[in-house]
Amino acid sequence: MKEVLTCYMCDSIATTKEHVPPKCLFPEKKDIGNDKYRLHLMTVPSCEEHNNTKSDDDEFLMVSLAGILGNNSIGYIHSQGKVLRAIRRSSYKLLKKVFLNSKNVKLEIKDNKFVDIIIGTPDVLRLKKSFEHIAYGIYYYHFNKRFDGIVKIFMDFIYYSKKNHQNYKDIIRDKVNFESKDKEKFGENKDVFYYQFLDEDEYGLLTLKLCFYGRIEVYAVFAKSDFELPGGMYLMNKLIDNGMKVIVKEDNTTYEFN
Repeated sequence: MKEVLTCYMCDSIATTKEHVPPKCLFPEKKDIGNDKYRLHLMTVPSCEEHNNTKSDDDEFLMVSLAGILGNNSIGYIHSQGKVLRAIRRSSYKLLKKVFLNSKNVKLEIKDNKFVDIIIGTPDVLRLKKSFEHIAYGIYYYHFNKRFDGIVKIFMDFIYYSKKNHQNYKDIIRDKVNFESKDKEKFGENKDVFYYQFLDEDEYGLLTLKLCFYGRIEVYAVFAKSDFELPGGMYLMNKLIDNGMKVIVKEDNTTYEFN
């Protein structure tokens, strides 16, 4: 008897498969010269709703990530190939979806050598939604079951103008990178994407590290639906939210809030 699979995001019967991360993030043969980056891609069972309704989000994510300054050569080639074709095909409307506001600037990379880049405010909420789907998908792929809880996303490649937000992100980044040093990296095409799971912490939180194009890091924290912050953490957050000066020390590094 054939096993009936359910969707990686909900309890609906799976009728199709979803690539995690989206297939469009991986370069095509005509841009890279071979199919190596589209072999052995990860898929999970999905219902029609959670597969077909997110194609626009997948393209949005592709344009948002591939062209980020500092990516490896694979990311750069992808940005000049499939990504640029998608932008031109949309008459550059895709860029307006990626940035809530933006401007073109010239960046000097060497003496009298400049490159044109775009800087602006990204659509953070839409990015988080895209990464949430990837996190749920990776969890299903890795553990062969759906995660029935909440996922909190932290994006290291985003710079926050508010000091407190930036400090929160820095604490998480430093902690994740320290604890992931000896953890196995999963993914057949690590120059494009790999992931690592950290050990579950004392509060029952499970952290997943996602890395795209050798540079872009995203951290997903899995928590049960009824999770509550421990008393000390709750008090610290309340003090910070109320404008009190708080100093946090982690592994010989000091982070100052307010």
